[in-house]
Amino acid sequence: MSKMSHINVIEKYEEHRSAIHHLLASILGCFASEKMFEQTQAELTESLEALCSYYPFVSLLYLLDPEGKQICMNVPGRYFRANPITGNGADRSKRPYFVAARKTDDPIVTEPYLSSVRSELCLSASTKIFNDDDTIKGHVVIDIDLSATLSFLTGDSRRAYFEPYFKIMYSMIVVGLFTVALVLLYAAGLECSKVVLALLDVQKHSEIPFGAVIYLTLALAIFDLGKTTLEEEVLLYKDILRHSSTRRTITRFIAAIIIAVSIEALLMIFKSALGEGEHIIQAVWVILAAAALLLALGVYVYLGSKAEVFLLKNREYRKKP
Repeated sequence: MSKMSHINVIEKYEEHRSAIHHLLASILGCFASEKMFEQTQAELTESLEALCSYYPFVSLLYLLDPEGKQICMNVPGRYFRANPITGNGADRSKRPYFVAARKTDDPIVTEPYLSSVRSELCLSASTKIFNDDDTIKGHVVIDIDLSATLSFLTGDSRRAYFEPYFKIMYSMIVVGLFTVALVLLYAAGLECSKVVLALLDVQKHSEIPFGAVIYLTLALAIFDLGKTTLEEEVLLYKDILRHSSTRRTITRFIAAIIIAVSIEALLMIFKSALGEGEHIIQAVWVILAAAALLLALGVYVYLGSKAEVFLLKNREYRKKP
């Protein structure tokens, strides 16, 4: 549940490109007006506050004259006030949104780019404002945080508030799992010390090492589970709306279980071979259970991938006119 990487943001943007562009165009169509060019900085801030109450992903507002020169200070959105307020008099005539806006009278939306102010991916949307005589009065430009926009569109905004608490809970669980793994490693060390002390005892020499191997196997399985939980739920970003994320987590979890079960089955076979063989049937059943888990996991991964391909094709089909 970490922050989305730039690659994650770009991938999700490609899925929702049309919705984002239509949303920004409609926002500018309703928000931008010629009255903004007569407003003071305080009035522009108040107008943006009203806009941000509905669309909190808007990060910046500024006005340009017909030649692309900024004629006001940057007006930051309510969640972006830490950014320095500058920009008045800056030449924006070479920026992609201004170059594109000069070729059309419709609102334009840029492709994602890295903001020089916040080092985050953002979009800029611009629209022309005309005088009564159809001459260009200027341009209204808004910058939006792309990651926040995607969260807004997918209904994932509220979950962001709970993410720190989720991370704390998962971190506590991971610490508990690692602690258990350390305790098992300590127990395995004690078993190994018994092996060293019992080297001269032939009868115990063939039995004692299996206790150490069992503890080590359990420690490996529990440590791998904790490591998977730490990576999937704390360190890496996990898109809960994408089937591949859930499939990846389940695959790693089941794989750790299969490894542990397989090792335990081998230990049972070795113990039966050194003993009277009374547990050989149980060992065979455990191996068959591990094989069944592996087969079921393969079927799950295959069907999950096929389902995701089908959903992607269906989404692309709906995009076509």
